[in-house]
Amino acid sequence: MAKNIGKLMEEGLRAGQVDMYDEDTVWARYSGDKANIGRVLSRVLRTLGTGLPLKAKIRALSLGSGSEPQFRILAGAVEGGLYLLDIDPEPLSVIRERCRRQEISGVHTIRTDYTKALASRDTARRLRREKLKKRRVSLVTLHHSLYYCPTRDWPEILTAIRREILSSTGAIHAVMMAAQSRNPLTTTWLYQHFAGKFFGVVNDQDLRACGLALSQYRPFSRDLILKRRDRVCFQPKTFAEMMAVVWMILLYPNVHRYSQPQREEICEYVLKSFWQVGRPLLQDQDHLVVYRGFKEGLI
Repeated sequence: MAKNIGKLMEEGLRAGQVDMYDEDTVWARYSGDKANIGRVLSRVLRTLGTGLPLKAKIRALSLGSGSEPQFRILAGAVEGGLYLLDIDPEPLSVIRERCRRQEISGVHTIRTDYTKALASRDTARRLRREKLKKRRVSLVTLHHSLYYCPTRDWPEILTAIRREILSSTGAIHAVMMAAQSRNPLTTTWLYQHFAGKFFGVVNDQDLRACGLALSQYRPFSRDLILKRRDRVCFQPKTFAEMMAVVWMILLYPNVHRYSQPQREEICEYVLKSFWQVGRPLLQDQDHLVVYRGFKEGLI
């Protein structure tokens, strides 16, 4: 038993070396996250359909989602053009290859940093002019991509999207892990506990609070702002896969460089609290939808 535990610990520690794209692929394969996002996204698309002319072709911009599985929903529902923007070339390459192989038209990839491309109205206007063929879109998605942007910059970026990218009848759909949780079985608690313990980090990336703040912010004063919280489960086949996702959640090594003893402590906790007892990792995640030009909508 001790020998087996030692081997699992080694696998868990090595999992921290996995590329983030591969970590997200594991998360997508073994969690209910993408199905959950897909359900809410479908409700947003249904709402858009009620406010647009019957013959109108929806155009969409997906920020930072690369080759996420919800691409299949967007590619099927968005006839007017789908723009996928990501800083990582690998997921964009996957999408381009798939579109060639499956003869999917109307999909355009943009490799850039959205936090810079949408940092102001001027940069957003340049993005629309140079990459979106000067046209606005009816839908902008930020599916697990606001993590890479400081909270203080959210209002400016969302305002730039609303004023320069979004059509007068349109929606912004954002999804994030809940900012706070007392449940030790959640991804939120893991981040709070270990990033807080080792680096003194307090998670201020609160999508619910963002929705409340936007409702009191003049550019969004006439918009319909809706929020919901859902829970999804993650239960992979191997301990290495579980740890790969844990390292992604704990932002190792791109943001937090945990020491060897700290990583061993994290691995041991996950091994005992989840893997050995067959317990899934839970994620409470928040959805925020901003509807422009609607008095009611689905979420």
